[in-house]
Amino acid sequence: MTTELPLVFDAPKPRMGMPPKHLADLSDAERTSAIKDLGLPAFRSKQVANHYFSRLSADTEAMTDLPAGSRAEVGEALFPTLFTDIRDQQADGGATRKTLWKLHDGSLVESVLMRYPDRATLCVSSQAGCGMACPFCATGQGGLQRNLSTAEILEQFRIAAAAMRDGEIPGGPGRLSNVVFMGMGEPLANYKRVVAAVRRMTAPEPEGFGLSQRNVTVSTVGLAPAIRKLADEGLHVTLAVSLHTPDDELRDTLVPVNNRWSVSEVLDAARYYADTSGRRVSIEYALIRDINDHVWRGELLGKKLRDALGPMAHVNVIPLNPTPGSKWDASPKAQQDAFVDAVARQGVSCTVRDTRGQDIAAACGQLAADAG
Repeated sequence: MTTELPLVFDAPKPRMGMPPKHLADLSDAERTSAIKDLGLPAFRSKQVANHYFSRLSADTEAMTDLPAGSRAEVGEALFPTLFTDIRDQQADGGATRKTLWKLHDGSLVESVLMRYPDRATLCVSSQAGCGMACPFCATGQGGLQRNLSTAEILEQFRIAAAAMRDGEIPGGPGRLSNVVFMGMGEPLANYKRVVAAVRRMTAPEPEGFGLSQRNVTVSTVGLAPAIRKLADEGLHVTLAVSLHTPDDELRDTLVPVNNRWSVSEVLDAARYYADTSGRRVSIEYALIRDINDHVWRGELLGKKLRDALGPMAHVNVIPLNPTPGSKWDASPKAQQDAFVDAVARQGVSCTVRDTRGQDIAAACGQLAADAG
């Protein structure tokens, strides 16, 4: 079951309308039904799906195996324009590209495509804005506009995959190999659509994009019931928990949803996910100077993770990325190293994440969808 969970801790209610239905929103049966409603035989459904998921095309005029007289009608019914590209920014010698999208209702979202020597990763948004209100995150400070539809999530993937295939990112033609739900929004607050998007990303072509589930990461600030629900979906994606501090007193401030589900409840849910899926859990930790970078907090984090998850935990330390008007900044390198050592001394794997796109506000916590 994938019934949608309510948004948490009195998050602002979405104020915009959802987009029209798109092919990527539909199940196989729904897609076939839609094709029949257009007066076309059922086998056309698989042809259309092959164009979208295998050939990465949403242009029905290029679908030459469809009857010429039906292409415009299929396009209107199944391929509405969901968003337009407002701005592309590049960093890291062109290996990082941030795109600002304007949705049909005027909402703005961003996605980030990052090419590495051995992989290409897309950071997708699952909501326009975010209602979690973490004070060090630019997205959270902007509030929530609305959830994205399944198709709005998948269109971010399709366009990025086509860009890689067509060699738009320096390095020549390649393949989009990884997806992280670490863009704008709290993925598990848009549960039903995010799970549907993951299933279509990872379904074999032409029913989906054919991505390995093991190359998908779903991030959350710690919606414990939704973590448990995700575990029961039978997926094998990586769960990333944005913990940011091991003690409830500070986390109540840094991650306000902690007032609803405490650190221990979040880690219990993470353990359930690890046990059920067999996947190691990534613990995300934005390191903030003089706020959560104390050695004693590193030791406490290591102890709690050792007890709750054992070898099924890995800590990703993220040097805080600057955001406009923020009173906080990243920890000095010496303090960062001391914190990492403190975690590792407790027997927990801990590394520092490679930061990409900071100079174009494309790094973790910087996405704000500013059209200015």
